Order: sequence, then C-alpha cells, then structure tokens
Amino acid sequence: MGTGGDLFGPLFWGLDSGAFLKALSGRPSEHGIGVWEPLVLLGAARRRQKGGEQEESRSTPLCPQSEVTKMPICEKAPPKMAAKSPGSEEEPGLPKLPVPPLQQTLATYLRCVQHLVPQEQFRRSKAIVQQFGAPGGLGETLQQKLLERQEKTANWVSEYWLNDMYLNNRLALPVNSSPAVIFARQHFQDTNDQLRFAANLISGVLSYKALLDSHSIPTDCAKGQLSGQPLCMKQYYGLFSSYRLPGHTQDTLVAQKSSVMPEPEHVIVACCNQFFVLDVVINFRRLSEGDLFTQLRKIVRMASNEDERLPPIGLLTSDGRSEWTEARTVLMKDSTNRDSLDMIERCLCLVCLDAPGGMELSDTNRALQLLHGGGCSKNGANRWYDKSLQFVVGRDGTCGVVCEHSPFDGIVLVQCTEHLLKHMVKTSKKMVRADSVSELPAPRRLRWKCSPEIQGLLASSAEKLQQIVKNLDFTVYKFDDYGKTSIKQQKCSPDAFIQVALQLAFYRLHGKLVPTYESASIRRFREGRVDNIRSATPEALRFVKAIADHHTAAVPDSEKLLLLKDAIRAQTEYTVMAITGMAIDNHLLGLRELAQEMCEELPEMFTDETYLMSNRFVLSTSQVPTTMEMFCCYGPVVPNGYGACYNPQPDSILFCISSFHNCKETSSTNFAKAVEESLLEMRRLCSLSLSATGKPPATKEKVTRPSQGHQP
Repeated sequence: MGTGGDLFGPLFWGLDSGAFLKALSGRPSEHGIGVWEPLVLLGAARRRQKGGEQEESRSTPLCPQSEVTKMPICEKAPPKMAAKSPGSEEEPGLPKLPVPPLQQTLATYLRCVQHLVPQEQFRRSKAIVQQFGAPGGLGETLQQKLLERQEKTANWVSEYWLNDMYLNNRLALPVNSSPAVIFARQHFQDTNDQLRFAANLISGVLSYKALLDSHSIPTDCAKGQLSGQPLCMKQYYGLFSSYRLPGHTQDTLVAQKSSVMPEPEHVIVACCNQFFVLDVVINFRRLSEGDLFTQLRKIVRMASNEDERLPPIGLLTSDGRSEWTEARTVLMKDSTNRDSLDMIERCLCLVCLDAPGGMELSDTNRALQLLHGGGCSKNGANRWYDKSLQFVVGRDGTCGVVCEHSPFDGIVLVQCTEHLLKHMVKTSKKMVRADSVSELPAPRRLRWKCSPEIQGLLASSAEKLQQIVKNLDFTVYKFDDYGKTSIKQQKCSPDAFIQVALQLAFYRLHGKLVPTYESASIRRFREGRVDNIRSATPEALRFVKAIADHHTAAVPDSEKLLLLKDAIRAQTEYTVMAITGMAIDNHLLGLRELAQEMCEELPEMFTDETYLMSNRFVLSTSQVPTTMEMFCCYGPVVPNGYGACYNPQPDSILFCISSFHNCKETSSTNFAKAVEESLLEMRRLCSLSLSATGKPPATKEKVTRPSQGHQP
C-alpha cells in the first residue's frame, strides 16, 4: 500500500477552507516552480481500450486528404474558417468497416468463453445464444438493422464504441483512462535548460500543427500482419483540436474544425498549479523558439509570486466525471471562470512545467509522475486532464505526455510524439537565446473566482486523487535476455509470442485464464479505431496447463513445443480476424446498442452472466512499439485486473505492469517476475526446436546500449 493517508488525514480535516486553499496554492521551490502542501484519495476501473494497437505503422509520402471536419460528438467552429481542402471530408480510398456474419460471431463468442466459465454456466449461456441467433429471431432482426446502419454511416460502430469505451465511463481520467508516454530522462542544469526544452517542444508542436493544417502528414501504412495497406488518418486531426467536456451521465468529445492557422492560437502553460495563456502567434507572426523561451521565463516569474497565487482548479479535472461536471457547473456561474475555462478548452495543448518529484528518477517513478503527478502534494494539480495532450517538462528531467484517450489511439500518439522528438533533436543543437524582449506582451494568468462550495469540491478532489496515487501498484520491467529479433528467427509473430507469454504469466500466478483485451487497429477502414483480440484462447489454455499444472502427469517438452506453436498460431489467426474487421467485440456491441434502442428490455443475450463476465477484462494489454527512447503506460481497467503495456525492441522487451494495491490477489512485481519466467521457458522450448533441426539456438548479440535501453 502507498503511504500518507493517516499522516495527512488530520492535517487535511483540521484546515478551514481558507487555510486549505492557501496550502493548495503552493510554495515556490528553489527553482521557482512551486509545489503545494500535501493532503490525501480512490480509484477502480472498467472496460476500455488502452495505450495503442496491436500493430505498428509506418509512413509513406503518398497522402490522400484526411477527414478533419466531422468528428464525434460535437463540432465547434473557430471564428474564421478557411476554404475546405479538396477531399477533406472523406477518405474515399478506404473501405467501410464490414459487419461480420451473425452466426460466425456467435460461434466465435461461444468458443472464446467456453473454457473460462464452469460447464453448467456455459450450457445455459449456449442455449441463450442459440435462441438469440435462431432463424427469424431477434438476432437476425438486429443484424439487418446493423447492415442498414452500415449503409448510412461512414463507420457503423464508431459512435457506439466511443461512448462505450470512453464517454460513458464515469471514473476519474488519471490512471483509469489516460495513458502516458515517458520520454528519455533529461538532464537540466537549471531552470533555463528546462524552459529551453519546453520552448523547443512547443516550436515542434507548432510545426507539426502546420503540417496537419496543410494536410501534409504522410499516410500511415500497416506493418506486421497484412502490411502495406493504407490506414485512416482522421485521428491525427484530433490531436490538437479536441477537448473532452464532462457530462452528468456522458461526456462530449468537442472537436474544433481544423483550418489553416485557426483562431485562437495559444498554448496553456501550467506552473505552480497556475494556468497561463501563452499566445504562439502575435501580430500575425508565429513566435520563434527564442520568443517562446522569453515568454516561458516570464511565466515562471509570475507563477513564483505567492501573493498572486490562485487555488489549484486543475484538481477538479482529476475527479470522477460526474463530480467534475457538478463542479464545472458551479464554476460557470461566474464570468471570470467562464472566460478561463474557454481559454483552456480552446487551446492547442497544455505544457506542464513540473516541480521536482523528489524521488529517485527510475523509469517507474518517472512514469508515475506522468500517470498521476504524484498527487496533490507534488504535481497532480499542475494538470488539466480534459485536454487531449499535456506535455510535461519537469525540472528534474521527468518529461513526457499525458493523453486524454478518446480522440485518438496510442499509435497515433506515438507517431506524433516521435515526430516532435526528432524535430527537437534537429533543432536543439542551436543555442536558444531570448528574442524580441520588448515587443512581446506578457502572458496572461487565468483567474478564478472560488466560492466556498468550490473550495469544498477542491478538498474532495484532492483527497480522491491522493487515494488514486496510493492505490496504484505499478512497475516498469525490462526483459533483456532477448527481443523481437530472436522471436522472428523462430518464424513467430513477436506480438503473438508475447501475448502467449502474458497468458502463461497470469496462469502461473492465478491458476486460470481470464478475459483478455488486446487492442487491434482497424484503421484499414474508414474512421476505424480498434477492436479486441481475445488472447485467452483455448489453445493458450492447453499450453499454459502443460507448462504450469504440476499436479498432472508431466508433459514431454516436444508436446509442450507443439502446444506453444498452436497457441501462437491461434493468437495470430485471431489478430488477422480482428484487423480485417471480423472480430466479435465491436459486432456484439453494435447488436447490443441497437437492441437497447429497439427493445423495451435488453435481450438475455446481453444480461447473461457469461456475457457480462466476458467484458470484464482482468488482463488489459497493448503493444505500443517505439523507434525512439520512450515508452507508454496505463492503469488496469477493472479493480482486480492488470494493465500490461509492452514495447518490443530488437534485443529487449519493456513491460509496464499496473494493478491496484487494494486487490489482495494482484501484484505488479509478481506479475513482472512471472512474465520473465514465462519468456525464459518459451525460449527454452524454442531452442529445443532449433537444436533438433541442427541449427544453433538463437542467442542475444551483446551490444552496448544506453542503460534505459528503449532504443532499437
């Protein structure tokens, strides 16, 4: 368990609201970037996609114009709109997402769950499924409606999926929904180094945004299974134009329509839990990197003035979505607050200038700073979680980006981030000096009017964020005995191989398999996002039992190897099914949502205990590969679950494992250890195969790599 609840509880409850807000407002550190006094929090989770996609993508210079003006759910046009680019409304070269055959989906569903539930429960569920899919029955009626929906819409599942995966979820965004990408540790000698890095980053954002506005981003093409096919680019146009607006029962994804250099053009800079408007275009001129550096220095000086310090309103965005909706409604009663909210909601992105975290700068600790900011005693209030991209630049060298996940998937985030980092590497060799000091107006501090009610809501949000921090059990583990190069030498898909290893690791710890989510890109189709690869296959169960069941008769290694190959084959086949639009999860979701619209009561198919169990993803996994030194991480999606994000490199595999301390059955450290044992055992079996063919076992070539070793 984390520490701090008992220590800070009396301190918290002993403060009156004025003293509480003064504590929250922060105190300057020696570097002028503040932290504020500690207080005390909570969390759980539910199904939703994390991190990235099963497959990597690459870019080619051939670029059909991407759709930018139609994004669910709400569009917000800027004051001036440029003329539409040709082809900006559609991607005519991409096919529509198919609707799988009903009987195929129902048969696959039964096969996916049969080995995960007791025999009698499966017998009842099978009868329910057969009734649903009977000739002339409800299933066929809903299937026909789904086919009609496919004809009328660009993507029949996208709205259903977005609502189910994200916008209906009432949990707090930190840990439960928002993934983070952690950059290589930076070594800042002073605050000016930190601000130069931030200025360089913002300059890269502006250059990338200009490419998006001119539709100059090359089209991604699929890698891995069925490589070479062009992918839908729509998600890229939500990177800097989206905002998740909280709602009582459902959030709204607001999308500013993209145009060439739209108004307004500003970045919000968070510093000492305060928010500042940094205009990036002044007098029709985009600010240079030197200008940005000048403005950031002004912001740090302004933020360090304790007399001007305002309450940390960003804390409210870390609360549950319904709670934040209530708080926002109260805030909106005052015109000053409305103006401040409007500036944040329409910004390009946030840049969070963090105070030192005060911990050893391991991969694990730096990831935690990105996932939740360390809570209210550190940088947890120096955030605005509703904004799609929050770039964190910490004084201690902890840097990365926190992502509000609803507008885009992990691979899109990685592609954008790698572009920015490459830009920074190219331009960082130039010494950045302050430019045009006298010409630039000072950045504006956003003002807030806080009623006693808001002060009480801030106290509640702070306590709940602290509980999230305490509850998260997280570790970054680098497996460096071998990587994807050795796996490919076995004629195996690295992703399928790793997925089987995760199943074996879970079985070693818990003696069973559970519903598993692996995100698979369906960007081959118009407006495609992801579907689910159900990795807990019957073939995986047979393999893990042969390895880990010690109470049964010993299975010969030769048979174990055959079972391993069969499990990898089954995983690969399901992957191909998913990326070609033939998986079951989106299809069942579409049928369920149509049933909800058409029927007085939800059909038993969707209230059956097996169906409900099959959608509680105890193991939520995602491959997020990178070509630069960085990695992605996220939290579990159910209270008794694990999050497992992995980044295969040629000679190593980086795993980010998460779970919750308040679940006594789970342990991230134990799971990481079980992953290591599983990967070593699987290599041992594969080496037997190579030895039998007369070839030497594949061994990892020893090369000199940086100590953190995320580079290819």
